[in-house]
Amino acid sequence: MTTVEDRKRSAFGRVARRLVVDTTPLRESPDYRRLWTGHAVAIIGTQMTRVAVPYQVYVLTDSTLMVGLVSLAQLVPLLVCSLFGGSIADAVDRRKLLIITECLLTAVVGGLALTALLDSPPIWAIFALTAASAGLSALESPTRSASVASLVRKEILPSAFALNQSLTQVGAIVGPAVGGVVIAFLGLSATYGLNVATLIIAITVVSRMRPMPPAHAVTRPGIKSIVEGLTYLKSKPAVMGCFLADLNAMFFGMPRALFPAIALDQLNGDAVTVGLLAAAPGIGALIGALTSGWVTTVKRQGRAVIVSIIVWGLAIAAFGLSHWLWLSMFFLMLGGVADVISAVFRQTVLQLSVPDHLRGRLSATHIGVVTGGPLLGDARAGATASATSPAFAMVSGGVICAAVMVLLGWRLTALRRWTLADAATDPPPTAKSNATT
Repeated sequence: MTTVEDRKRSAFGRVARRLVVDTTPLRESPDYRRLWTGHAVAIIGTQMTRVAVPYQVYVLTDSTLMVGLVSLAQLVPLLVCSLFGGSIADAVDRRKLLIITECLLTAVVGGLALTALLDSPPIWAIFALTAASAGLSALESPTRSASVASLVRKEILPSAFALNQSLTQVGAIVGPAVGGVVIAFLGLSATYGLNVATLIIAITVVSRMRPMPPAHAVTRPGIKSIVEGLTYLKSKPAVMGCFLADLNAMFFGMPRALFPAIALDQLNGDAVTVGLLAAAPGIGALIGALTSGWVTTVKRQGRAVIVSIIVWGLAIAAFGLSHWLWLSMFFLMLGGVADVISAVFRQTVLQLSVPDHLRGRLSATHIGVVTGGPLLGDARAGATASATSPAFAMVSGGVICAAVMVLLGWRLTALRRWTLADAATDPPPTAKSNATT
């Protein structure tokens, strides 16, 4: 007979399962586990480099504007490669494409390590290598994202994206924190060198995945393929709403370009302080991801995106007002929690609104927004801070982000009402002459 204590333990177990991140995708799919593991290793080194580049540019130039411009220099290759990368990801073996792009990324980061050994590193070389890295990442990221939906069941897809966010945020915490320490004690070249090592490990793990050729007939890569994807996007207002919501959050609310100035000037810190600020959003996001077992119980995923981004904007505005490191990190962590919940549901809406033969192209468009938005946001923040102050740039950006999201939430009816019932279905496999295998 069930006792009161048994019922209490059972209830506690149900609550715990709803809070702790669901690891079912890792248990069920060996290939998803390999994809996840490879990215888990690579993201640590990548985040170290993302701290090292703006720090190096700020130290060399003493200019927040130059830090913003190094981000802006990545925008064109990122957007161009995103568009063409998505059409390629839909038409070729995605596993092979992942391996090729990660090999090229290894060479580019190796170039950054070599320039850091110079007494006076040329700024143009840092700009060029960082731009090349952005372009290659725009090929790799949509390929990886588009692969997930074909590796796990639809019902556990939110859990898979929560797991992705968990490892991304671990990297966002460990990478910047370790990067700051490595920069301070070993130098920039060693920081870039560690990124090279993590990429080599990731390539080795991903190479063990099974081949992932196109499951359906697809249009050959090129302009026609890109137009086909963009045309489909126009028919999905909920996905368009996710893109607009994320672009708003990153353009007005992204604080990354101002971390060096705020850490060194407003908080009177050093390179380690820069690393701590850069890690703080990841700490919050990791907390949000690791307690995301409840995401599968949310019925209106689109509405969750809207609320999360409003919280993000308000947290960033509060960060801009702080003059104490612990309080600054608290608000950045709060923003990180909101951001990761938004990311989980945005990915769910995107991947389940699009059939598999279009996921590469739509994922590429999404990556272009997700990574292009912060680059524009860095440029906006750097320019605003140069004309006013870093604090004003942060506070005004966060407030505008929250206000715009309230307006978008009211206008974007399709996103506000989106549920799993709106998921797309894949067409049956066909064998058209224009298919690429």
